[in-house]
Amino acid sequence: MQHSKIQYFTRFCIILTIEAIVCFTPLGSLPAIGPIVATLGMLPVIIAAHTMGLRAGAAMGFFAGLFSFCVWTFMPPNPLSAFVFTPFVEVAGISGGFRSLLICFVPRVLVGVVAWVVYKLTYKSFIGDKVAYALSGFLGSMANTIFVMGGIYLFFGRAYASALGIGYKLLLGLIGTTVLTSGIPEAVLGAVVGLFVSRPLNKYFQ
Repeated sequence: MQHSKIQYFTRFCIILTIEAIVCFTPLGSLPAIGPIVATLGMLPVIIAAHTMGLRAGAAMGFFAGLFSFCVWTFMPPNPLSAFVFTPFVEVAGISGGFRSLLICFVPRVLVGVVAWVVYKLTYKSFIGDKVAYALSGFLGSMANTIFVMGGIYLFFGRAYASALGIGYKLLLGLIGTTVLTSGIPEAVLGAVVGLFVSRPLNKYFQ
């Protein structure tokens, strides 16, 4: 039992190290469509959920949110929109407050939860384990995109549009474009990682 706990903790720390690398270095971004990039921050969360269970997946999602919070607070990629992810940055007198913490943390935790739930519900079904790994990875990643962008629209719609210099009526279209050009490529990566990383790892550790 002690050996299992040590192995569990070690595996978690290895995945957490990968999470830190993709969050804090340029290695965490891949070109997607045009100027859009696909970020890799949700991939370790998906791997943790698939290979270590619900609690590990949710915990890894929390750390992904924490790392994102640090990035947007101290070195924001876009200072004009940082207020939607951290309460410690103001833009034109606008502060995100507690709602920005919800956007930063909750969707990341849900990545691990969704990936694990979908995997558990489907891996013994008629669709087969390969599809289960890919589908759960895809939906886990999409949960982050949908809840982040949905939270921004719900909590900060007008302020976010103003910060970006666009009309409020155009914001929904921009969010939809972001989902298609960034969220979908990231979700495809989640599916690939689920199938070609999580599945072999689970077979190895069985």
